[in-house]
Amino acid sequence: MSKKTENLFKGFYDVSPLLLPVVPFGIIFGAIGIELGFGPYITYATSIIIFSGASQIVFFQLLSNGASSIIAITSSSVVSTRHLLYGAVVVQYLSKLSLTWKIFLSYLLTDQSFAVSQEFFKKNPNDEYKHYYLLGAGLTLWTIWQITTIIGILLGSIVPDELGLTFTIPLTFLALLINYFRKIDHLFVILISGLSSIIFYDAPFKSYIIISSLLSLTAIFLLIKFKKKI
Repeated sequence: MSKKTENLFKGFYDVSPLLLPVVPFGIIFGAIGIELGFGPYITYATSIIIFSGASQIVFFQLLSNGASSIIAITSSSVVSTRHLLYGAVVVQYLSKLSLTWKIFLSYLLTDQSFAVSQEFFKKNPNDEYKHYYLLGAGLTLWTIWQITTIIGILLGSIVPDELGLTFTIPLTFLALLINYFRKIDHLFVILISGLSSIIFYDAPFKSYIIISSLLSLTAIFLLIKFKKKI
């Protein structure tokens, strides 16, 4: 087995345990897209174009509530800003790759693929084909996300309207936040963001997500500066 293939399969193997929460999340998203009336083709297209579950749900929810396309796109992009940090971390290991490789790998750089890849890169900084590890992890996650989205679309098409599935949107985001409840700083950001979202919910163009994000980022920036002075 070549080093490329070895790294590819290792990425697949290491990311597999992290797929457990991805499967129900993908199914829920596909079903929600149908529930909100976007149709199977548009729902599935977002899984290819955006490929970020939280951002896709925000995008659909805002559009279904009457927000403009600009606000929906901007807000979903704000949700995905953490990927900029992911890129800043891995670029030090992949700086010698061609632009084509960098663009393709950035598309596959999600929470799970980043988590396992950065550890592999730290342990194997001189591996000439270490980017195949990220390729294996990213492609695995991408494939599972596409399959589960399709399953959700099919399920959403047969679930009776009386049952409804939109209630799963806040539950899904609550599940994503659980891991952040352990630190005071994280709780502070969550509290500021939640309160400001309620206060500015009636802001023009449904821009409350952008406003609350900016306020919470400003608050945590000031908190970090204050802690450094202590």
